[in-house]
Order: sequence, then structure tokens, then C-alpha cells
Amino acid sequence: MRTLGSAVKAVVRYRRPDPECWEAVVKAACNPLGSSWDAAKTVAQAGSAVSGHADRLAKALATRLGNVEELALALAGMGDVRALPALGRIAKDNRLPYDRPWAPHLAALPAADLLPSILPGLRSEPPPYQAGFMLELLAAWGPAAAPAMPEVVRYLETPYAYDTLRVLGRIGPAAAVAADRLAEYATGRAERAGRHHPRMAAWAHWRVTGDPSLALDVCGAAVGSGTAGHGLPFLADLGPSAAAHADTVRGLMESPGAWTRVAAAHAYWRITGDPEPAVPVLLAEVDPDWTGQPALPTREAVRRLGAIGAPAAAAAPLLRRILSAEERLSHPYDSVRILADEAYVRTLTEALDRIDASAGPVPASAAAVTPARRGLLERWRGPRTAGRPRS
Repeated sequence: MRTLGSAVKAVVRYRRPDPECWEAVVKAACNPLGSSWDAAKTVAQAGSAVSGHADRLAKALATRLGNVEELALALAGMGDVRALPALGRIAKDNRLPYDRPWAPHLAALPAADLLPSILPGLRSEPPPYQAGFMLELLAAWGPAAAPAMPEVVRYLETPYAYDTLRVLGRIGPAAAVAADRLAEYATGRAERAGRHHPRMAAWAHWRVTGDPSLALDVCGAAVGSGTAGHGLPFLADLGPSAAAHADTVRGLMESPGAWTRVAAAHAYWRITGDPEPAVPVLLAEVDPDWTGQPALPTREAVRRLGAIGAPAAAAAPLLRRILSAEERLSHPYDSVRILADEAYVRTLTEALDRIDASAGPVPASAAAVTPARRGLLERWRGPRTAGRPRS
């Protein structure tokens, strides 16, 4: 067998490596004496890919030796509550992740269990450098983050106001106490209101109050004034109540900006219920060779096709082809490559499940039925040495 480094490279590069690769990487990450930093950082991202090793990871974490943070993140990514005690200690020492891609990973844990560990950090003065990550996590939990309302509201007075507006909107009616402050941001009267705040604030105001009038005015005006990209996603959420803007939205499906075209196609479908003009626009942005470059709206287009469901059936063959690819997205750094690729895989799988729903349950996702990369273990082990068995 070749080096551990080859196993790490295999699981980082390929979606379906030989199970022996993950076995070797997990074993190295759990070794408190000769642990591997690369193996630990890789296992931390793995989520469900190492769910079969959950007991081993939990046992290693319980020793409080070695890669405590990475082992806790690995368990958290599969929703295993055995990560909670260690995460509590990590949060107390201000060692939570600060990169936003980790937020959906930790959101697999129940908000009620992890929130008590997050709240002291949110109360810190000045806000901790992980504040953006923590607000992203609260937004991912949505209504379940309501107990954090007292801590969240004060972030309207910080440089994290935009993130805070999104969190309040995701929490919904339980955040109605902040309605007046949201209206101030939506109308530009708030002291910290910047040019990007009004649309998000108006959308959040609708989400917490149920009254769409402010959001329709603010987001509709944005779409009609040339700042379309900042208003379209919110009009999409408003759906048929934004019907007065349908013609403007449809015109933006021919915008020179790919993100605007995708947002307009989704908004038009949500407003009118007509998928026919939207599907070709979205499908055109699904690049099978997308590397994960965030400047391109490929993943967003896939998500929106999935939302349309059965009428987007023309996209299914391409989505299956992308999902069956052996290599992960190549653009993200290795430190978040598995996180980014697994997020894309989830988006593809969920989109296909919704598109195929009218034809009955999908027997298995394309990721599950695609055979593992043939010959990968052979390359990982390296060439056979004549006259000597592999170790």
C-alpha cells in the first residue's frame, strides 16, 4: 500500500473512492499519537461519507486527545449529537470555524442542542471574527433559531447588518418584534442602511409580518431601475403577489448577466407559474464542466430547475450525467473542496428527486448507483512490485 497522502488525495479528488481510502484516512485522523493533520482536515469535511465510522470517530473524540476540533466537525456533519460536548468547549474557546461553507455542515445538528453553545459568542463585544459564520448558521436553521432573537437583533447595529437581515427573515414571524427596525432599513432611514440593505430588509419585513406591500414596492422598484439582481430573488419569494412586475421580469431573462438571467427565470416561474420560458434559460446555465467557480450560477440554476420539478424534465439527463462524474469540483481549495462538492451533489440529487417525483419515487440517486471508480484503489496502492506482495 502506498502512502497515507495518496489516500487523502483520493478522497479529496473523487466522489466515490474505494472504501479502503476512507478507512485509512479515518484511522489516521483518530490516532492521538501519530495523527495526520491532512487526514484530520479531510475527515472534518466528510459528513455522511464517513457515517460508517461514526463510532470510531466518537470514541477518539471522547479521549480529548489529538484532532478534537476536526473529529467534532466530522460528527457534526452527519448530525451526530456526540459532537455537542466538544463543540461547546470549542465555542467557549472561540475556535469555531469562520469560513461560511462550514455553516450548512454544522446545521445538520439540532438548533436546540447547539444554540446554547453559540449564544455566548454572539454576545461578545466586539463581535467575534466568527460572527459571519454564526449568523450564516442561524440563517440555515431558520425558525429554529428564534431563541437567538435577542442576540441577533443587536447585530443590526454592526457591520454584519446585511447578514442579520437575512437571519431575521429566515426566522419569520417569531422575529416580528424587529419589524419596525426592518422597515427603517428597507426605506433607508436606518443609520447603517447601505445600498444593498433595502431589498433584503423589505423581504425580511414581509417574512416577519406577512404584509408584502413594502417588499413589493422596494424590490419592484429595484427590478425596474437597473439593479435587478438585488430585487429578483425577493420578488420570486413573493410569487403571484408580484404579478405587476411579471413583464419586467421576463425581459430580464435576456440580460447579459448570467446571474440576472437565472434569477429572472426563477422569478418569472414563481410569479406566473409558467415554466415554459424559464426552463431553457436555466438549462443553458448548467455547465457540465463547471469547476465550482462561484462567479458562475451553475448550482443556482440546478436548484431552480429542481424547484420547477416535472416540467423541467428536459434537464434530467444532464443532471444525471453531472452527478455521475467521478471527480469532485476542482475550483475550491482542498480545505473546503469536499464541503463544496457535497453541497453540489445534494443540490443535484434534490433537483432530480423533484423532477422525477411525478414518475414515482426514485429508486436510488445517481450518486448511489454509479459504480466506484475502477482502478482507483490500484492507483492508490501504487504499482505492484515484481516478486513482492502488496502490504
